[in-house]
Parts: sequence; structure tokens; C-alpha cells
Amino acid sequence: MIVAIVQINSLIGDFTGNREKILRFAGRAGEEGADLVLFPELALCGYPPMDLLDQDCFVERNIRSLRLLQREIPSGLACGVGYVNRNINRNGKALVNAYGIILDGALAFEQSKTLLPTYDVFDEARNFESASSWPVFEWKGERIGVAICEDVWRETETPGTKYALDPVRCLMDRGISMLCVPSASPYYAGKLRVRQNLARRLSLRGGIPLVYINAVGANDSIIFDGRSFVSLPGGTAVLSAAGREKTDTARAFEEDLVFWDSAKAERAAEPENTPAPGDLGEPALSAAELDTLEDALVHGIRDYMVKCGFRQVHLGLSGGIDSALAAYLAVRAVGKDKVACFSMPSRFSSQGSKDDAAELAANLECRYETLPIEEVFSAYLKTLEGVFENRPFDIAEENLQARIRGALLMGFSNKFNSMLLSTGNKSELAMGYCTLYGDTNGALEPIGDLFKTEVFALCRRINDRETGLGQKKIIPQAIIDKPPSAELRPNQKDQDSLPPYDILDGILKLYLFDNLSAREIEARGYDRDLAERIIRTTARAEFKRRQAPPVLKVSPRAFGMGRRMPIARYIYEAGDETP
Repeated sequence: MIVAIVQINSLIGDFTGNREKILRFAGRAGEEGADLVLFPELALCGYPPMDLLDQDCFVERNIRSLRLLQREIPSGLACGVGYVNRNINRNGKALVNAYGIILDGALAFEQSKTLLPTYDVFDEARNFESASSWPVFEWKGERIGVAICEDVWRETETPGTKYALDPVRCLMDRGISMLCVPSASPYYAGKLRVRQNLARRLSLRGGIPLVYINAVGANDSIIFDGRSFVSLPGGTAVLSAAGREKTDTARAFEEDLVFWDSAKAERAAEPENTPAPGDLGEPALSAAELDTLEDALVHGIRDYMVKCGFRQVHLGLSGGIDSALAAYLAVRAVGKDKVACFSMPSRFSSQGSKDDAAELAANLECRYETLPIEEVFSAYLKTLEGVFENRPFDIAEENLQARIRGALLMGFSNKFNSMLLSTGNKSELAMGYCTLYGDTNGALEPIGDLFKTEVFALCRRINDRETGLGQKKIIPQAIIDKPPSAELRPNQKDQDSLPPYDILDGILKLYLFDNLSAREIEARGYDRDLAERIIRTTARAEFKRRQAPPVLKVSPRAFGMGRRMPIARYIYEAGDETP
């Protein structure tokens, strides 16, 4: 059997556009001799639809699109596609996350998702009912079972997750000869290796091939990387694609159509080891994984801009490393002609920072404007002079500068339908080292899931890659070398308020990813008092993160919908056992 694997970038709710894309790829697959063509989880409506599922018209349009597909898919071609369907049983939730196979105008097979994740960015049990049966689809001499995404992740050690049912075992007990896994599996560093290791274990257990069909595209904070593959009991299968060399996975962050011939079952060479999940930051990330991380962020910016209807991108360029990386990623994502950078110097901005910002913009060849804020800042101070009662300069005056800049950037956004990028990193967001309605303004926070050490690592990698090609460094070396500073008061440095970033990031990873307490973090070699201070500060900053823009998720646990914490809660004091 020739199996076509299609990873597409679905727009949530664009039933016509998604259906036309499915038809176009299915037609190509049929023309190239495919017997079975497979699309990702919920490809017809887009993933995740969230509470759009509460709107009956959304569900009806989804089902109507499915019926149209039944009439439009070429005859003789079995086509697997994911969609939302109504639960025909009398009990439970009204909807199911379904995967059907269309053949000769009929819905010849349907499988509902069994395991409905409610951790991290997922909340499927809110809307869907779990499957209670696991049919087999017989086609071209194969007995095909379908396990939708989470259905194969039962054995992973996901915090807080235990499933009583094992849908893969149920299917294997029924004697399947092939397992198809349509998925919408988000990217994070090292995720491909995790998927492939899981698939290899299941292939070995059942002695059958496992076809993994992953979505591609970015929806809000979630980035889908594609990289679909076929796992055989002895390794990863070789895939073919028109006009290019054989491969072991479909393309990363691109729509793709690849083929697998089950009769040949040729194995690919084993891939090089990649970092395990959670091993984020320098030096754990290899050059190849840093490149993939960069591609993920570029993909996320581009898709967010296009899908949200913005015409261009802009940001404030301070001369610091965070805004430098954000500007570089923006130019890669949408092109230099659609990116505008604004320098907004105050009385505290160093000449070096102003020069560095101008040099970076020249290297990127994007629009660059200078909007001095001194007159506006002085006017604010004059207006507030009475109510401030001649009190000393402190954080209030510092934050005024950030809010003036935020207001100017939002004015440009309104005038030109431009998408403002916020430039905060994960370390700053964790510690609340940011200003509400100032540098947290924006439509998207592209590097908000990168710790500061990772920002440095990625900037160094970008420059190393350019110099390796005989080109000049894109990010001025001075931006990388100088101590980070918000430059909101004289001689300010980040380390005046924060621990050294290598120590801060190490503690934050143990707390945010592994949920360790201060006592447990101390056992890993860190100072307990410092760990307690970082945990308390992170808790107190929750109200800021709740009002920040969406963050592009590139780690196992990002701020936002992947980490839902109450704002009003008891903050553990020094000496308490911090949770």
C-alpha cells in the first residue's frame, strides 16, 4: 500500500479554506498513486478550537464541510481527516474529537479520540467525550487502527496525567497491521526525539508500522512543527516526495506531502541524538536544535501576523539583546520591508545603546526611526509634580518612561494596522521585571518562552552561522557583550535587581518545569534563600503575566495557557515550605 502523509496548516474556523486545501493535497496524492492519504488531527476545523465548540454554528459548518468532502474526494482513494462530530451516545459531552476515512463518497470509518488531555495547553475534556470503541478499517489487505494524538502518549510521564484506558492495546488486541496517529502535537526543543522514541516502542510492541501525521502551523501561542514520520519495528522508515531526495521525516514548519510504500518498508539511518525535553539552554542545545528553535519562532511570528490580519510588524529597539533578537526574528518572518523599528531614547539612554540599535537596523535593512521621549517624559513629571509631593526618583519615574514608549508604539499600531511585538524574555516575565502598559504592550511576545541564557545562546548561534558563511555578524557584538540594562535610571544594570542569569535560569527551570520546592532546589546545589526569593517573586508577578501578550511556546511549559496559576493566593514567606 502507498500511504500519503499530508501535514497542513489549518486556520481555525476557515472551513472553506481548510477543505479546499485538503482537496488539493488529496488530488495530488491520488495522482501520484496513493491508496490512502492521511491528514492531521482536526485538520478540517483547525486545532485547538477551544470554546468555539460551544457555538452550534461552528459545529454545523464543520459537519457540512465534512459532507462536502465526502462528495469531492476522488473515488478509489481512502482519505483520513480529523474533524469535530456530535456524540451519538445519550451520555457524556455533546461532541467528539473524530477522525474519519472517506472512501467512494461515504464515511467508511470513524474513530473518536479516547484520551482527552487536560494539562499544559490542552483542555479537551472540557468539550469532548471519550471513545468507548475502537473499530478497525480494512483496506488493500491492511487492518488499520487509528489512535488520535494523546491516545499514544499514555505511557509518558506527563505530570498529573494517568489514564485507565489503553486504546493502542485495544487496537493491537484486535489484530491491526498498521497504526495511524493523526496529531496536533506542539513543538518544543527536543520534541521530535520524544515522539520518535515513543513511536518506536509502540511499533516494537505490536510488530507493526506506526504512521505519525502531525499538524504544521502556529495558532496563538502554540507552534506545530510537522515533521511527520513512519516508525517501523526496526527503526524509522524512508519517505519519498516528488522532486527531492528521500527523507526520514516530512519538512519542519512547512506544509508537506510525503509518501511511504508499505511493500518496501525501507529503513532510514538513525538520526543523531537531540536534546531531551527540559534540557533547555546553553550549552545543552546543539547548533542544529538552536536553528530549529529559531525556525519555530519565525514560523510563529509569521503565522500570527497573517492569521490575525496585520499588515506589518514593529517593535521598540533599545540596543539591548532581547529587542535585537526579536527584530532579527521579525525580519526573517515577514521580510525587511514589513518591519519597522523605533529607538525611543531618554535622558538615561547611553550613546552605545543608541549606536548599537542603529547598527542592528542597518544590518537588517529594515525601517528605523528615532522618537526621543525626553519632552514627553518631562511633561509627565511636571504634571505629576504636585501629587508626587517632591518625593525621590524611584520605580514610578522608571516605569513612566516604559509606558510612554508603550503608548507611542501602540499609536503606530493603530495608525498602520501593524503588529507590535513585545520583547520580554522568560526570565524577566518570571520575575516581573517588566512594566505593565509599557514594555509588556503588544500583540505577541515572541521570545517570552526563552530564558535569558537562551536568548544569548540563540544570538551567538545566529552570528556564528553568518560568519561561518563568510558574512558579517548580524547582531552587533557589543549588544551581546555589554551587561543587560533597562536604562531607566543612571548606571542601571539588570543584576542590580536580579540574580546572575545563569543562576536565575537554573532555579527557574527546576521550579517551572519540575515543580520543585526551595528545599528540593537546594538539594540540587542552589542557595535556599535565593530559591525562596525567586519562587515568591514569581508568584507575586502573576498579575503582570496575566495581562501580557500571548507567548510563543517553545518549551515544555510556557507562561500563559500552559501554566494557569491564581493571582490572588497566599505567597509563601521565608522559611515556609514553598510549593
